[in-house]
Amino acid sequence: MHDLDLTSLRLFVAVCETRNIARAAEQHHIVASAISKRIAQLESTLGNVLVERNRRGVAITGAGEILLEHARGMLAGADRVARDMAAFGKGIKGQVRVLATVSSIAEYLPDDIASFLQVPEHREIRIDIEEALSRDVVSGLREGLAPLAVCWDAADLEGLQTRPYRNDHLSIIASPSHPIARKKRCAFEETLDYDHVGLPASTAVHTMLARAAAIIGKPISYRAVVSTFDASLRCVRANLGIAVVPREVAEPMASIYGLKVLPLTDTWAQRSFAICFYDEKRLSPAARALAVHLQSLAAARVDPPLSRR
Repeated sequence: MHDLDLTSLRLFVAVCETRNIARAAEQHHIVASAISKRIAQLESTLGNVLVERNRRGVAITGAGEILLEHARGMLAGADRVARDMAAFGKGIKGQVRVLATVSSIAEYLPDDIASFLQVPEHREIRIDIEEALSRDVVSGLREGLAPLAVCWDAADLEGLQTRPYRNDHLSIIASPSHPIARKKRCAFEETLDYDHVGLPASTAVHTMLARAAAIIGKPISYRAVVSTFDASLRCVRANLGIAVVPREVAEPMASIYGLKVLPLTDTWAQRSFAICFYDEKRLSPAARALAVHLQSLAAARVDPPLSRR
């Protein structure tokens, strides 16, 4: 098999996204026949039909769907190479890409990276952060998409080296008028009699809560499912239900929204995050310096105690 050429893959992706060869040609300022020729060459190289033409445009075949997934990854990698080399040409002496979970980005990571970059010898280092779910963070690290990752330490980290990062504490966020708001803290079981505002099923928080509810033997009643912590707080403010949100995310916003924050007393509600990489010896000097900096901040931090009833 001949090497796949990136230009052909880029045009193939455009055809798949527009479902129309003519529209893809307009986007890339070439004639439709040139795209048809490129796709025919791909089909010949791969030995499979990738798209089928019809009256409305094109339909992607099963083989085309497989290629589309890989093509997007290959093009994203090529774009990262171009950005990294452009940054190097501008005088940046080091570059580190970090994959991180939503919680770590919402809580500590941006400020910790900012403090790293304020150190004089780090000012010519560029740090790029990419947000993803815990499972995608780990798989991305294993696939070589980034040298460093920050995620929940309960994720599947087998085969990776880890260092401790920061902790957070899941809490119940409630409107002051909600019955549970009379408490100062509560157990998760006490919340299952009320409607919840939840995060998508693919998130670590949702998985953790589903497991806890199953052990208790009571279902969680979700009245709303949203994609961000901020959206959760807005739904709580509108009295659509209560939400489980890290205390570290909720407390700065609770006073603005007029909400109550009740730490959960369950042991699993105290979460730990980890800095992950394949092999510390293989990290670039910039990536190693960042990992050491993040670990030192975690070691120096003292979590505030839970409120007492």
